[in-house]
Amino acid sequence: MNPGSRSRYPSPLASLRMSLFTRLRACRDLASPGVWVLVLLAIVSGIVVFAQPSARPDGMVFWIFAKAHDQAYAPVVRAWNDAPDRPGPRVSTLMIDVNALERRLLSGFMSGTPMADLVEAERVLAPKVFTGPLEDIGFVDLTDRLRQEGLLDAINAPSFAPWTSRGRIFGLPHDVHPMLLAYRADLVEAAGIDLSTVGTWDEFFAAMRPLMADHDGDGRPDRYPLNFWATNIPMIEALLLQADGALFDAQERLTINSERNAFVLATLATWCGGPGRVVVDAPEFSAAGNTLKLQGVALASLMPDWLAGTWKLDLPQLAGKVKLMPLPAWERGGRRTSVTGGTMLGIPKTTRDFEAAWAFAKRLYLDREIHAQFFAKTTIIPPVKASWDAPAFSAADPYFSGQLSGRLFIAQAGEVPARTSSPYNQLALARMNEVLLALVERANRERITNPAVLLPEARERLAIAHARVGAQIERNVFLRPAEGGVSKK
Repeated sequence: MNPGSRSRYPSPLASLRMSLFTRLRACRDLASPGVWVLVLLAIVSGIVVFAQPSARPDGMVFWIFAKAHDQAYAPVVRAWNDAPDRPGPRVSTLMIDVNALERRLLSGFMSGTPMADLVEAERVLAPKVFTGPLEDIGFVDLTDRLRQEGLLDAINAPSFAPWTSRGRIFGLPHDVHPMLLAYRADLVEAAGIDLSTVGTWDEFFAAMRPLMADHDGDGRPDRYPLNFWATNIPMIEALLLQADGALFDAQERLTINSERNAFVLATLATWCGGPGRVVVDAPEFSAAGNTLKLQGVALASLMPDWLAGTWKLDLPQLAGKVKLMPLPAWERGGRRTSVTGGTMLGIPKTTRDFEAAWAFAKRLYLDREIHAQFFAKTTIIPPVKASWDAPAFSAADPYFSGQLSGRLFIAQAGEVPARTSSPYNQLALARMNEVLLALVERANRERITNPAVLLPEARERLAIAHARVGAQIERNVFLRPAEGGVSKK
């Protein structure tokens, strides 16, 4: 389909006509004049509503869901609008709550009605538009344009994965979101613990064990090595990806029931349950969770780059008390980072001027100076590799005890695991989370500390989850690869 082409779904007016026809046919045997008056009023009001021209601002409209992005983009939008030689019309931004944006975006794609010319979409939202056949996806396919302009090589490769479906790319990536471990250096170093020699999760928990003493006599440790819990689905996925587990393979076939997934879940269950518990639930974006971090109850947290910026705003009291390090690996020599979250910039097929929208998208997402300014405000690493040598990314970060936080995140950018864009990923994660919660319950009930004891049950429950999600996927003929949509391994 061409960038300006319309969806093959019926128009709103056609849908109205079909709905009214159905109602008239149902009412054909009714003799009450009042019923026919109501029907005629419905027809007239419907015609009046749909005959009104849609109120769409002049120029290009840009939908944004994040306040931090809206603030960071404001100078760019002003500069674009004030430039006498800009390669397209003026741009107006509209910040929309992410849930409202999802509803407006999906309804617009289904009806083929005009909406924004550019849309920022979060990772959880974007795959929802990939459910049907490729030709009916509402965003413009950017694959060929990215290749022609050399952007496939210029942008960090893993950053394309969430916006790619069946080998085609439908969004320009905004970020990388590599993950490090942030820990309370003031408390750890005061206890004489050296984490520089730690290479694996087992070594990390062993090194932090002295800080888990029960000084207040309540029968529980006063501090826990890691902020994590069995209900934190995004971080469960991040740890699974770090361990090279996966819910879908490279061909988007389901792999919930893999041996690696069973091992990871059995291990996480012993982190969260049983007498060997080493984690505490200190949720982000909550007063209770922030209090546990400030008190040092949660000694370390999984830290994607965007969360580092959030801590600087929400937890300024920890400035100079926190340090960053690569994630401990699952095994020696293994991956020492992961990823969670992400944003893309997509261009709907209903955009009025694709070339102008593409020019603005590149101005906003590929500019080296903008990347440096955005990092200074949010600690988010851009996916454009040519920007990584900018001085801003090599500056000492007072919040993280003078470390070069930008360089630490960038060092892991190329190791970020690729993620699936399957619209069934959230369903698969929910089913897998049910398995983990059942394993934690057993670990608590039977006081299990050895993951090997939980492995048989993990395998059995994952097989059931695999079958349940697979049955859902098999109903969608558009997402089934030629050799089948569900891996049988």
